[in-house]
Amino acid sequence: MSDAVKSAETPLYRVAVRALCDFTAREGDLDHRFTPSPSAREGMAGHVLVTGRRGDGYESEIALSGRYRGLAVSGRADGFDPALNRLEEIKTHRGDLSRMAANQRALHWAQARVYGALLCAERGLESLTLALVYLDIASERETLLTEEASAGELTAFFEAQCERFLGWAEQERAHRQARDAALAGLVFPHAEFRPGQRELAEGVYKAAATGRCLLAQAPTGIGKTVATLFPTLKAMPRQGIDRLAFLTMKTPGRRLALDSLARLGAEGESRDQNPEESGGGRLPLRVLELVARNKACEHPDKACHGDACPLAAGFYDRLPAARQAAVTRGWLGREALREVALEYRVCPYYLGQELARWSDVCVGDVNHYFDASALLHGLAQANAWRLALLVDEAHNLVERARGMYSIELDQRAFSQLHRSAPAPLVKPLGRLVRQWQEMVREQGGADEGQAGRPTYRVLEDLPERLVGAMQRAAAAITDYLAEHPGDAEPALQERLFEVQAFIRLADSFGEHSLCDLTRHGRGHAILGLRNLIPADFLAPRFAQAHSSVLFSATLSPAHYHHDLLGLPGDSVWQSVASPFRADQLEVRIQGGISTRLRDREASLDPIVAELAGQYQRRPGLYLAFFSSFAYLQAVEARLARLHPELSRWSQTRGMSEAERDAFLARFQAGGQGIGFAVLGGAFGEGIDLPGERLVGAFIATLGLPPFDPFNETLKARLQARFGNGDAYAYRIPGLIKVIQAAGRVIRSPKDRGTLVLMDDRFQRRDVRRLLPEWWQVG
Repeated sequence: MSDAVKSAETPLYRVAVRALCDFTAREGDLDHRFTPSPSAREGMAGHVLVTGRRGDGYESEIALSGRYRGLAVSGRADGFDPALNRLEEIKTHRGDLSRMAANQRALHWAQARVYGALLCAERGLESLTLALVYLDIASERETLLTEEASAGELTAFFEAQCERFLGWAEQERAHRQARDAALAGLVFPHAEFRPGQRELAEGVYKAAATGRCLLAQAPTGIGKTVATLFPTLKAMPRQGIDRLAFLTMKTPGRRLALDSLARLGAEGESRDQNPEESGGGRLPLRVLELVARNKACEHPDKACHGDACPLAAGFYDRLPAARQAAVTRGWLGREALREVALEYRVCPYYLGQELARWSDVCVGDVNHYFDASALLHGLAQANAWRLALLVDEAHNLVERARGMYSIELDQRAFSQLHRSAPAPLVKPLGRLVRQWQEMVREQGGADEGQAGRPTYRVLEDLPERLVGAMQRAAAAITDYLAEHPGDAEPALQERLFEVQAFIRLADSFGEHSLCDLTRHGRGHAILGLRNLIPADFLAPRFAQAHSSVLFSATLSPAHYHHDLLGLPGDSVWQSVASPFRADQLEVRIQGGISTRLRDREASLDPIVAELAGQYQRRPGLYLAFFSSFAYLQAVEARLARLHPELSRWSQTRGMSEAERDAFLARFQAGGQGIGFAVLGGAFGEGIDLPGERLVGAFIATLGLPPFDPFNETLKARLQARFGNGDAYAYRIPGLIKVIQAAGRVIRSPKDRGTLVLMDDRFQRRDVRRLLPEWWQVG
């Protein structure tokens, strides 16, 4: 290997062997046809199996490194047999190996050759046998492919790959220098901070500087998005932060983040990337908006491979030019990324996945970091990034995370699959169907429950025999699809993915989750594995981030989010005082009303009287929130009968985006009427109706989840773990929804409005303690 490779100079760029080969050796089509492949766990077990078969002198997991013209390359070779002078690259697979794509095989050889070059240089070897060892997970048979190579040939290959990467590495170093120099001089984009905004920004900067987690409660309307982005960007150069992830719960949060980044200078014409120069132009910051696959796909009617989709054909051949154009552009919001992708005829979604590696700021949904197979978490681990997290509307993370680590299986879907299954799958699916039936009988009979009136039961433990049948069925389907790739029917794939997800969660089943059964009648049962305490899954994610800031207008009490999200022990709590005055919001409790289920009918007339009375005192635009659509409809019908002159409109189930926009369009300055909505729904948070667009809100519920077996089990688990079962299961999540909905009324220091809380329980001391301090409740 050349002397440049052995140089002791400080490297300008570090890259892993796998990342180097991914960059330089991929070619041909993008192919995401479903082909069953080993799981990560099976892959690791396969490596152990292969290395365990080798002789006593065999070396495994060999750390290797080398340099070329300042580029540092490192990785771990799978195995080396000194007696045979053979370096092995071990890969696991399923099915017929001959169906492996040629470009995939070429990538494997590239990795083997780079490791071979590093090993020859380190040990002074003149030649080497390279081997690709393919282990079939199902049969445990090995297929060995070998080639002989001299040290000189391997060195030439290594240097060729480094040359291909080196231009990119030099560009990346120049970009990082220019980025950090610009961020060090970044100025706040407004003439002055709003009240409370500077205090929040200082807390966020300290969190980034000390590498800690900050839980920041700050009122609506002070500009939390820019107050969190600005200080984190400022901290990036000094703290050596590689990437920033701004994570949101809904699409509007992404738009706000992108708008703030644009105001900070990230969107516009590119500057010269020379860090010595200053002046106008775009901040040298690469910003990427991560969009869901179904929203980014240009050809939803086509399969995702080169034989069907024109944007998948030759994807890797055109990727280098598209990648270069994208990073040169820098600003990669959804439309900008699409423009680049279509110009170079590559898939926008997978171009975005590639660019997540090379972007400074990624703006996307929380699942991109916290989900079990999250893209950003995987990249941060693989590349050892110092990652800063900003989590917007973080009061929703408890429920969102519960959903990420929960799964439901429908008995009917598996029965239907069994009836149409190909012959090799009839028996394993039959065993699975019979285990479903047996489990249902054990839990109270197959005839319990009916459509519209299901029965629900929390199981004491996992139904082990059913889970065993799932494992066998999943293995059979996987093996079948590996041998019959053309028969990958959507229903077969969907059931396989569901079962695999259930099995993965079953492997980590514990006090943080429960298993339940809902019966809708004979042959129709739903088996759920539901997460109750996301802390056990999220704690490692927070621990791996350099710093985390979770912010929202409703994060009280701090211990609730700290406990349920698994935040680090040294996390900091910050509550920013509201800039709003008590006299801006008239808060009344109508304590003569009970909205409990048993009192709903009796509550209709008093609620209608309160709505009409307040409207007559101050005509204008109001929102009225209720606990359910049924309750909403009952109150609206009574209002229509008693006060037909009062304009009203209602949220309905499953509203489309256009219907939601039409609902909000009724709230225009100068308008009058009452919009009816469900608490915790689309209009309870994340909407901005300043000034006369909204002059008041009525909330006829405490937002409490229903008192049912699920929530009672949740309460018991939370009580056992944290000692706050009732508050954590019912009171706190309910009142978070109430405060979020109330926050729609006062959006700026100039706003004035009225809030009417309609339920006698709002008068209780334990409830009043959870309401915002700046409210003066009358």
